[in-house]
Amino acid sequence: MSSATPSVSDAADTAANSRPMGWLARVGLTARGIVYLVMGWLAVLVASGSGQPVDQRGVLTKVIAAPFGTVLVILLAAGFAAYAVWRLMEAVTGPSGEADGTRARLKSAARGIVYLVLAVTAISVLSGAKQSQAGQQKGIAADVMSHTGGRWLVGIAGLVIVAVGLSMVVEGWSKKFMRYFGHLPSGTRRGVVLLGRVGTIARGIVFSITGFLVIQAALTSDARKAGGIDTALKSLLDKPYGPALVGALGVGLIVFGVYALAEARWRRVTDGGSR
Repeated sequence: MSSATPSVSDAADTAANSRPMGWLARVGLTARGIVYLVMGWLAVLVASGSGQPVDQRGVLTKVIAAPFGTVLVILLAAGFAAYAVWRLMEAVTGPSGEADGTRARLKSAARGIVYLVLAVTAISVLSGAKQSQAGQQKGIAADVMSHTGGRWLVGIAGLVIVAVGLSMVVEGWSKKFMRYFGHLPSGTRRGVVLLGRVGTIARGIVFSITGFLVIQAALTSDARKAGGIDTALKSLLDKPYGPALVGALGVGLIVFGVYALAEARWRRVTDGGSR
């Protein structure tokens, strides 16, 4: 048994450091960037009076209605799956661009699971499923809160989402995301810093608002408030300067999408042994 363990570990490390795994990472990062570009555009449309759903399923529904939409959604599903495989492999062997440790591996595992769910969501859109993502999230929250201790669980989930959002704001402001990049030409580096700062802070604000609404749902036993990004952005519309704020956050999400494409191009990932 003891001789088998190192060989399994060595095989996992070899796979994690392989060129195909590096390409999976870049394909996945590209898919993530495209989703945020479209999501930000939908948010801008919502700010101008459109009732479009602003979440990942809304993006996929919009894309599939476009010319060659089915092919594009299939490609996005493959990209989400590629991203999930890369992150789950990081959870096993240790993340790239970050200090190894239990917390970093758990973050990679969580990201992998989220994008695996997104891949399944894309497949469900391809199969014609109609329920909105916000509706699904509200249904899950309602089901959880119907059980003993469920409101506490939903409230804790909301606190976690707020914490994740605030950590994104801190990461954006402090430029911690630059640890993922190696040497960049000075002009390119300045552009990546600007895109990463604006986009990551905007994304963090959206996540924080989403988490705050989940906490409100737990406190008021109103699952309708726990509708994810779509509910978070639309909840701002009736506030003072709400449409302008939603439009600005939409532009911020578009900026994050461009930054994510920059990550796909220049981020240090495992390409045949280089990190």
